[in-house]
Amino acid sequence: MHTLICGSIAYDTIMVFKDHFKNHILPEQIHILNVAFLVPDMRREFGGCAGNIAYNLQMIGGEPLIMATVGDDYQPYASRLASLDIAQTHIRQVQGTFTAQAFITTDLSDNQITAFHPGAMNYSHENHVVDAKKVSLGIVAPDGRDGMVQHAREFHEAGVPFMFDPGQGLPMFNGEELLDFIRKADYIAVNDYEGQLLHERTGRTLEALAKLVKGLIVTKGAEGSVVYTDGQQIEIPSVKPDKLIDPTGCGDAYRAGLLYGITNGMDWQSTGQLGSLMGALKIAERGGQNHKFTRDEIDQRYFENFGSRIL
Repeated sequence: MHTLICGSIAYDTIMVFKDHFKNHILPEQIHILNVAFLVPDMRREFGGCAGNIAYNLQMIGGEPLIMATVGDDYQPYASRLASLDIAQTHIRQVQGTFTAQAFITTDLSDNQITAFHPGAMNYSHENHVVDAKKVSLGIVAPDGRDGMVQHAREFHEAGVPFMFDPGQGLPMFNGEELLDFIRKADYIAVNDYEGQLLHERTGRTLEALAKLVKGLIVTKGAEGSVVYTDGQQIEIPSVKPDKLIDPTGCGDAYRAGLLYGITNGMDWQSTGQLGSLMGALKIAERGGQNHKFTRDEIDQRYFENFGSRIL
């Protein structure tokens, strides 16, 4: 059975400015800002939440099925997914659009200036959950606003359990809209900042929100993560990475571990530990999809850190 991943497919163009922004932006002239940064280093990464989650889930041994919308420039990504043997059945190409993409300029202090173009992502509501077959679990990850609302409703109506992962899309929704997502969902996954925003917008504590679902997971970076379930708080330790290179996509890698654990009936402690391990493996490489491990290598890393094997 498949895990249906509703979310974005995107390109990330990352440029490095070999200086500090503060040396070139005059605070007293900010109202007439007109600056240009020479960026000798540039790379283009495959990204988007759906693409990243699917990449990691496939690596663990899951069966990801992506549901996303892309533009006329999709071909390089299509070739990549084909090489990874990840199904593209429910990836819809919208003519006259660009695939969603972020343009990120980073300075030597790791400050970032980012421009994001949603492009074809705004048409995500043209995809329908009911069109996907043999799906046992789903996730609604950051995507076009209308698509996120629709896919949550369609998962609920179809009786397919799903995870609500609002991510950077959370600010698009007010408190009542977020509560509607949560009432339909079976699981919630947020980072600590998103968890605080979820609390502020809904007016409910995380403990109260957790009572509406089977599990609410909050990631806290190097401090680990916590799973709220059945009135308990299960603390998940972080896994020490080989290197600290780039956090981009770590949350998506963690979510792939969660989806695998839920699908395979692992308990919450083990599921969270797998998510933590996947995040640690990712952070040692740049980009969201450049870490490469076999299922056996992941299982061995899991055993080394936790003394047991992955189901």
